Order: sequence, then structure tokens, then C-alpha cells
Amino acid sequence: MNAYVHGCEYSALSEREEIVAQREQIMPFLHGFRRIVYEYQPLVDAVMGVLGIEGEDQHRRDDEGGVSGALVELLDRESQSPVFMEGISYSLFRAADLGVVSAAQVLLRYGADLNFEDPVSYYNPLHIAVLRNKPDMVQMLISHGAEIEKRDRIHESSPLDLAGEEEDKLPCLRVLLDLGADVNAKDKNGKTALLHALASSDGLTVSNLDNIQLLLERGADVNTVTHDGETPMSSLTFLVKEALDSSAEDAKEIGNFCTRVAHLLISHGADPSCCLNATDAEVWEHSLTYISLENFDLLFPLTALLLQHGASFVCSHHSASYWTGQQLIFTRLAEALREALDAAEAADVLAKAEVLLDLARICCPFIPPLFPRSVLDQISTCQPLLELYSRLEEQERQPLPLRCLCRRLIRLCLRPWPFEEKVKALPLPDRLKDSLLPENRAGWDRFKPRPSQR
Repeated sequence: MNAYVHGCEYSALSEREEIVAQREQIMPFLHGFRRIVYEYQPLVDAVMGVLGIEGEDQHRRDDEGGVSGALVELLDRESQSPVFMEGISYSLFRAADLGVVSAAQVLLRYGADLNFEDPVSYYNPLHIAVLRNKPDMVQMLISHGAEIEKRDRIHESSPLDLAGEEEDKLPCLRVLLDLGADVNAKDKNGKTALLHALASSDGLTVSNLDNIQLLLERGADVNTVTHDGETPMSSLTFLVKEALDSSAEDAKEIGNFCTRVAHLLISHGADPSCCLNATDAEVWEHSLTYISLENFDLLFPLTALLLQHGASFVCSHHSASYWTGQQLIFTRLAEALREALDAAEAADVLAKAEVLLDLARICCPFIPPLFPRSVLDQISTCQPLLELYSRLEEQERQPLPLRCLCRRLIRLCLRPWPFEEKVKALPLPDRLKDSLLPENRAGWDRFKPRPSQR
């Protein structure tokens, strides 16, 4: 009878162990988690206790000398434990999490594994130090041999990727770059740290402008492409489209961020007017310049910036056969005039169109021929558009007037963008300053959502 009972108990135990084993195959972190709890967690708790960090009452001890001495005594006492190396390695992970550099140095002297992976998150000490924004810990770990390019097994993120994804991680980002992290290293999807920084930015809760600028200054490739065809410019274009479908307040914030990022990308060699190759040569997404001109009255600050930077008035890849700036502006102008609620709105959008067309004349390296009047008849026959078209026809037959030539020369002398403060400092009458920057009118300095979102 007893043998039968013991047999049943053994069978049940074996069955439970088999179930646990199966679960651990599906969720491998369970094995690591059980080992922490049942095997080396007591040693980790003892180390945290020495640091003054245990239980709910977590108050770190500030006397580093005393902490180091007490930690040495504990480690000497526990050095014969069969789980000693795992215990101190996980303790190193915890110390990196908390930024306790002196304790981490002691643990390293006793052989803690620099590249130990947390069995639950699969991050190592360097990853967690970056995530917790501990630049001193990051520097110490790398100086002791931590793999600066090490990627976690779940997300394939490098320390540099993690540092670029949040604006408060800028100190860690700078340390990693100073110590030799590869600014153009790619993850399994082909994403670089620059693309990670852009992808995590929404212009509202996360605006990694300083991170993006630092990456670009350190040589980040503005033309990098992922396996799915994503580029820095396509990431920015996606966010610009998001602004069009946001609230008025959100559109303003997102627009400010997008305009500044566009300036950074273009200043480092990105082409905003080239169509974006999505997944193959047959599929093309509209460029940033196209989207901006197509919604010029809603995205006016960005559209003006692109033209100020000399963006092409045709597609850089397909040339004028795909689109021209004049046709995009006229098409949107006809639509906006139909949407206008009153004469003031109609006058405002018409003025924006004229300013942008004028800006293109003095800033764009090439202005394509004006589209045929028959195309205009298909777009709209309202009088303001006909009059504007006639003025452009006349301009096309004439050389660039002295007024435009002077504006072009002065802008060239005032580069780089932005020009506003430089123009204000010029010893010129206010009226002349206003004529140099007609795009800087009151109320024209922000994105606006589509009318349906207002």
C-alpha cells in the first residue's frame, strides 16, 4: 500500500516537473526567475542589505568607504557558496540599476560577470545603467570591459539604441559615443540609433531633439535604410502626417518639433524632395516636400523652411514628370479657397501661396516650367487662381528682378538657418526687414490640423 502511495506521489511529482519543464521551454525566463528566488536571491538580498537597500524601506547608505568595507566582508564570507558567481553577477545588475558605482567596482573585483543577463528582462548591467540614466556607471562598466555594442536577446537593442530613445538619456548617449559606440550600427531590422531616436519621438511626450542632433553631429547616416525601407526622412514624414490629424494644440507642438528635426536632417545632407522607396522599386511614398506643398497652408512653417534650404521644386528621383511645386500649390489653394469660411481666411491662404512661390524663385536651384493653363482649368477657374497664374506666366517670361536677386544674396550671406535674428540685427528700416522675410507673418509660425480635426 505504502509503495503504491509513494508511486502515485512520485508519478504526480514527475508530472508536475514535466509541466514546469514544458512551461519553461515556452517561457525560458521562468527558469531564470526560479533560480533567482530559490538559489541566489538570498546572497543578492544580503548585498542589497549592505548597501542599505532592502525591503520597502529603501534608504541607500551614503558612506561609500563603509559600504565597500562591509561589502568586502560579506563577499569574503560567502565566497565558497556554490551560487556565489551568479549571486554577485546579479548583484552587479542591481547595483548598475541603482547607479552605485563603488559597490559595482567591488563586485567586479570579486569576479562578477560584466555581461550577466537578467533572467527576466535579458538586459545586462550596461543596458540597465543606460535605461536608468546612470552615465557614471556606464563609463565605469565600459572601462572595465563591458561590451559596448552588446544587444539584448529580446529586442536586439544596443546601449546606444536605448540611450537615443529618450531625451533624458542624453548624458548616457554622449558617454557611449565618446567611448567609441558605433553610431551607425544596425539591429536585426536594420535600424540605427538615429532611427530609434526618431521612431520613439512623437513631438509631444517624447521629443528627442538633442539626442538626434548629437547623433547627427557624431556621424549618423541620414540616408540609412532599414530592411523595410524606413529612413530618417520617412520617419519624419510619418510624424508630419500625424500632425495633420491631431488637435490644434498638438499640431502646434508636433509641428515645432518636426520643423527643427527637418532642419537638422537637411543640414546633414538629407534630401527632403526625393520619393521614399517603401519596400520595392515599384512602390513609392510621397516625399516630405510633396506632403508639405500639398498641405502648404496647414504646414506653412515646414514648407517655408524646406524652400529656405533650397529643396527641389520637383521630385528629386522622378523629376517634373511626377510633380511640380506650382501644381501642388495651386491644387491645394483651390481646395483651401473652397474650405475658407470668410474673406479673411481666403486672403490668408492666397497670401501664403504667393509668398511660397516667391520664396521658391529665390531659393530653389531649379524652377520647372509652369504647367499648362488647361491643367489649371481642371483644377479651378476661380478668379484669384486665374490672376495668380497670369502673374506667374508673366514672371516666367522675365528675368529675376533686382528685388529678388538682393533677397537671394542677403539670404546666402546670412546662412545658416534660422535667419530671423540675423535679419533683425541688420542696420535696415523695419519695412525692408519685413520684405526680406515675408514668410514670418503673425500666425504663420505653427502647424494647423485638417479642418475636420479642429
